[in-house]
Amino acid sequence: MEGLTSIRAVPFFTCRPKRSISGTRPISLSLPSSTIVRAQQVAMASESEPIKDELKIKVGEVGLFHNEVAAAQGIKIRRRPPTGSPKHYCVGPFEFRLENEGNTPRNILEEIIWHKDIEVARWREKKPLHSLLKDLQKAPPVRDFVGALRAVNERTGLPGLIAEVKKASPSRGVLREDFNPVEIAQAYESGGAACLSVLADEKYFQGSYENMAAIRNAGVQCPLLCKEFNVDAWQIYYARSKGADAILLIAAVLPDLDISYMIKICKKLKMATLVEVHDEKEMDRVLRIEGVEFIGINNRNLETFEVDTSNTKKLLEGKRGEMIRERDIIVVGESGLFTPDDIAYVQEAGVKAVLVGESIVKQSDPKKGIAQLFSRDISVEI
Repeated sequence: MEGLTSIRAVPFFTCRPKRSISGTRPISLSLPSSTIVRAQQVAMASESEPIKDELKIKVGEVGLFHNEVAAAQGIKIRRRPPTGSPKHYCVGPFEFRLENEGNTPRNILEEIIWHKDIEVARWREKKPLHSLLKDLQKAPPVRDFVGALRAVNERTGLPGLIAEVKKASPSRGVLREDFNPVEIAQAYESGGAACLSVLADEKYFQGSYENMAAIRNAGVQCPLLCKEFNVDAWQIYYARSKGADAILLIAAVLPDLDISYMIKICKKLKMATLVEVHDEKEMDRVLRIEGVEFIGINNRNLETFEVDTSNTKKLLEGKRGEMIRERDIIVVGESGLFTPDDIAYVQEAGVKAVLVGESIVKQSDPKKGIAQLFSRDISVEI
């Protein structure tokens, strides 16, 4: 996804006041990782509720198994902390937090995924799946997301635009202070966008599912992609209940089996599935998964977080490109698209659609921003 930046994980032992104490500042002490791990083991052994302990162990085993499967497929983003979340202990007025490489995220994407895993678990407790399925009966009809992109591509001869409704990102901060999701969506539609991408993550992108529902209820006709970090099938049903026509699956996060399973759910719901890749290994994995019809190439390197649009061209060359053309897979260019030259470059590489957020949402008039991006008015004349 766009707008991610890296953070460095360093093992450390943090001590801070449990309550506000005048004149007292948090204390940070560096300790060897082995010492921290042993301290965690002692603390875990002191738990007094055996049933609770057993449940924690089972959850941990599932998380470790998932990480092992992911690692075997070359996935570097760990779904959960291998050693569990950092432990918190209270000694007098102080609260201690023990951290090590096993419970500290390596980068911002991993941090988001760990948070999302916990967040979704809480959502599922509040609204179980059987309750959520009832909401689907009241959801608006699904619209053809991929068909809308193809139609604009055929009408204009340019990549179909997925315009992103995004208020902020972890790396860029707030992109637009006067953020009205419905007005922005309407401006995008008026400017010729084929589809819209709506950020649902609240903590890191200041988005929400309610923004998507508001856009849908306002009568915007563009099909909607729910831009969320999906780690559980529950999120698919929830997005559909809020009016989503498509969802995002990130190959850097999800093992092949998860991607395949979620695609099957989406097909039953008649939703589109945009599977996002970042490099050759992810592209090769995704092309082997049955049912993939819609692929996004993110030009952001997940290790360096640098953006290079030549990544799109590299991933569409040779046999990969031939396979994509033979299977009539729609490819979306993502990240680093700010000028008409950028659009022309990825189009020549073979994309039929582009996903653009920052370069148009920051414009005072997003409709004009779209015309500038494509160097011409691509709106539909009425």
